[in-house]
Amino acid sequence: MAERKNRLKRKNIKGRVKRIINTLLFISLLLGIFIVAAILGVFAYFLKDLPNPDKIAERQVVESTKIYDRTGTVVLYDIHGEEKRTVVPFDRMPDSIKKATIAVEDANFYNHFGLDFKGILRAIFADLKGQTLSQGGSTITQQFIKSSFLGPEKTFARKIKEAILAIEFEAKYPKDKILEAYLNQIPYGSNAYGIEAAAQTFFNKPAKDLTLAESTLLASLPKAPSYYSPYGSRLSELKDRQKYVLGRLVELGFITTEEAQEAAEEKLALAPASANNIKAPHFVMYVKEYLEEKYGRDYVEKSGLKVYTTIDWQLQQLAEQIILDEVAQNEKKYKAFNASLVAVDPKTSQLLAMVGSKGYFLSPTPAGCDPGKNCLFEPNVNVAIRDRQPGSSFKPFAYALAIKKGFTPKTVLFDLPTEFNPSCPASAGYDSYEEQKCYNPQNYDGRFRGPTTLQEALAQSLNVPSVKVLYLSGVNDTINLAQDMGITTLKDRRRYGLALVLGGGEVKLLDIVSAYGVFANQGTYRKTAPILKIETNEGQTIEEWQNKPIAVLDPDIANTISDILSNNILRTPVFGSSSPLNLGNRPAAVKTGTTQEYRDAWTIGYTPSLVAGVWAGNNDNTPMTKEGAGLYAAAPLWNKFMKRAYEIKNKKSDNQIASSRDDNNPFNSPTEIKSPTQNFPEFTLPGQVEQFPDLPDFQTDKSVLSGDAFSAETYQIDSVSGKLATPFTPPELIRKVQSKQAHCILYYVNKDNPRGASLINPASDPQFTNWEFPVLEWAERQNIFNQPPINESDDVHTAENQPQIKIVNPENNSPINSRWISIKTQVSAPLGVKQVDFFFDNDFIASDPTDPYETTYNLPKNTALGEHTIKAKVYDTALNRQEAETTIILHPSMSGDILDKLKDQLPNPTPSQ
Repeated sequence: MAERKNRLKRKNIKGRVKRIINTLLFISLLLGIFIVAAILGVFAYFLKDLPNPDKIAERQVVESTKIYDRTGTVVLYDIHGEEKRTVVPFDRMPDSIKKATIAVEDANFYNHFGLDFKGILRAIFADLKGQTLSQGGSTITQQFIKSSFLGPEKTFARKIKEAILAIEFEAKYPKDKILEAYLNQIPYGSNAYGIEAAAQTFFNKPAKDLTLAESTLLASLPKAPSYYSPYGSRLSELKDRQKYVLGRLVELGFITTEEAQEAAEEKLALAPASANNIKAPHFVMYVKEYLEEKYGRDYVEKSGLKVYTTIDWQLQQLAEQIILDEVAQNEKKYKAFNASLVAVDPKTSQLLAMVGSKGYFLSPTPAGCDPGKNCLFEPNVNVAIRDRQPGSSFKPFAYALAIKKGFTPKTVLFDLPTEFNPSCPASAGYDSYEEQKCYNPQNYDGRFRGPTTLQEALAQSLNVPSVKVLYLSGVNDTINLAQDMGITTLKDRRRYGLALVLGGGEVKLLDIVSAYGVFANQGTYRKTAPILKIETNEGQTIEEWQNKPIAVLDPDIANTISDILSNNILRTPVFGSSSPLNLGNRPAAVKTGTTQEYRDAWTIGYTPSLVAGVWAGNNDNTPMTKEGAGLYAAAPLWNKFMKRAYEIKNKKSDNQIASSRDDNNPFNSPTEIKSPTQNFPEFTLPGQVEQFPDLPDFQTDKSVLSGDAFSAETYQIDSVSGKLATPFTPPELIRKVQSKQAHCILYYVNKDNPRGASLINPASDPQFTNWEFPVLEWAERQNIFNQPPINESDDVHTAENQPQIKIVNPENNSPINSRWISIKTQVSAPLGVKQVDFFFDNDFIASDPTDPYETTYNLPKNTALGEHTIKAKVYDTALNRQEAETTIILHPSMSGDILDKLKDQLPNPTPSQ
């Protein structure tokens, strides 16, 4: 019975499981039918609008994008007025370009049916994480369809259309035909479309003759033709990309490791770049790269944009000519084969001129050099946006921050040999200490100037005080300020120490010129702007310059830096009174920079309306000659540009730039642009000589912050003993003296609060010992400072050494009835008597230097009757003194002429009534 029940129970369970499975299968079938129907519906929805795959020769109509100058009248570049394309059959394309393209773009090309689901899933996950649809995942087939038939929009709808067409194309055409179409279609940059045009453009040969090295380089370009352009500034990145392609070829078994190594080391001979009706080529490429990065390459190349830039064509031409002419001189004088110039309007931060090299279409120097490795001059590299060490031109950022913290332009620092590594001996700067970890920089001229003010140190570009200023300001805080002002580099802060102020960190010329514009604009920053306005081919504005000022520096501080850098008297001791930093009667704030071994020469300078910077040197970092400092290799170029700019841009003598351009109505504001044919106002400069604001008065009660390098203690000393005066020291022997003390600034101030109390123990600052040592050495050599304090009192003029004196004749209150008075004293002196002086009614009458120290006094005829005083003063050999006095009474009984005289003094008798 029990067994029968168990069988029934098992049977019921099996029945339930079967029903559940059938139900799930039915639901799955319905769901599958629904999904298939949905997919078919989606495909049907999009299929009606898709182009016919049979019309593979038909292409999207391309409208060129034009880049204009700031007036809209000069076309700098037509991004592709016509596409350079020569269609070649598949059998005339080398296997190397086919394999390289497949390896880097679509390794599974010959195995999929148009879509790479792994790549799609990978792209979707990446896009979801980054909330963007930009992650790659397209096959070669999809890329061809996107380039030929669909726009660059990044939407799911476009992706679906692309997928449908890819499947259709794969069904209609063999793989080789699709790859052939792709290689004849895609852009490689420099207006070269298709592999044949690319081979001719970059290597001056047909595609069939390309080597493996050349093919892998060309296969590297389609991802970002402007960014990786062989004529651009990123040759090292292009080389890395080529190595990546070679690595993929090895991974896929297309070539051997040895072949890859040989191709990587092959020296490629690029064909010279062609002018192609391009103006301001380095600037144009800079703008083109920006456009492609923001809007996408396809959109930029095919949408007919009108890009109105900030470039001033007159200033651009001027800058190009000056660079070309002056570099020819620099080559002969300083072995400097290249230069770059950037000019910016400091009131708007609009880029006015950019010259990336002495000539974009010139040949590299020396002939046959390997670009990116050993070329003194590389024509296509835009040095204006390359990282280079700025030398002393970085100093103003540290000085500005020091003033912000409470130091003043008159703060005194010592320019002396100084060791800045606390772990090295303080004498390392004097002893030529060789350990690499030690750091004791020298000045440009090898001299040291002792006590120096901040303003002198900055104006004369003194290195030792500048390193001290950076320490007082703080490395991190200085980097923060520099970045707030527009420096975009210096991101790995672990690399930078006190050498940063002397140019130990790389910056871009474009950045530092814009940052100096903040000083010119009284502390207000605006992001550097290369573009005024971008319009679509239908006239819609998609981008426009916005005036967004940010106050990053107090105006007084910015004005102080401008005042120092424009003070020709301050800089004269080092640069001379008639250096190229001087623009005649036009004040200009200027700073030079020279890197170690003369590898880079800089000059950055500005007026209130124009800031310009020049770099000179060699692309491969080869040193110039020792004369190739910023003052000589770069400053003359800057000087010529600034002077000529004011000549050609001063259109009206009464033009005032401030009146035509302010924050509410920006000069040349893009809002003035009405149509592509409108003539926009030119950039102009004021006719009158502009002055920088007056230097503010920084009040402080600390002498070291106010220009006095020395503390002083005043003493009253005895001139005989040289010791502290006492109450016994004769007044005429007391003189005031000052003991001057010379110490480093850390002795007097707390670097983190210079206006506050100094540190109780200055030696707690890790730099104090090394800064103090050379100052004490210097003070000792001067022999007037840091004398031992005077602690002992006068031991000559004491109570014990005081002389004694007594008048023994005449006695006190004695009646005198004679004309002659005999004065006698009784004297003693431990140090010996020098003399005794005698006085009658405080009038000196006689002096006796010998014992018994007496005198006889003959009373004058007009001496009055009554009481008179006789005084005697004794002086010892140390000029200790003591005195005694007595009183006498003159009586009428005195005889002789005195008596007659005295009678005359008696009153006449009064007559009787």
